[in-house]
Amino acid sequence: MHALSPITTRPLWVFGYGSLMWNPGFPVARSVLATLPGWRRRFCMRSIHHRGTVSEPGLVLALDAQTHAFCRGLAFQVVPGAENETVDELRARELISSAYLERELVAQIDGEGATQVLTYIVDTHHDQYVGDLSLEDQAQIIAGAVGGRGPNDEYLRNTAQHLHELAIADAELDWLVARVQAIQAEQPTAVGSRGFEE
Repeated sequence: MHALSPITTRPLWVFGYGSLMWNPGFPVARSVLATLPGWRRRFCMRSIHHRGTVSEPGLVLALDAQTHAFCRGLAFQVVPGAENETVDELRARELISSAYLERELVAQIDGEGATQVLTYIVDTHHDQYVGDLSLEDQAQIIAGAVGGRGPNDEYLRNTAQHLHELAIADAELDWLVARVQAIQAEQPTAVGSRGFEE
């Protein structure tokens, strides 16, 4: 992977739309609701480390470009002086398999207006990109996958719960939560054993 450019934006804002919303992992001065136009939050990336394995990949959320779409999430202002360590931590976490691309985009931060934010989008040319999966296919994968950071369904539930707490509507995630629960209820033994196999 080519060397990444240093992040020079100050103050540094980071846009979170998935696990960063409930587990940022870096020093946060404050968090504010924000909107990123032209992007959609989707389970369109296979996870072979955090929520799945190479042999049994899971799925994680990514920002997928879509005309007229927008993604509501959280903008985190990094504690002044912690910008460099934050970027290092984010790169170690998000760029583990190079399926994400680091970008500085312009978001509308509530009460702040148009502001440059650091975020991670999906590389649509990467072999982990699966933009054509149906919601049913997504649910079947999420119901059973387990990775280094835990079960795939935990990632889904935590994200959906946090979106509800923030009053951010996401009908697809709500449908997936209900469908995954139904799948697991139908196959409790198989789903329970997956965690021990990993």
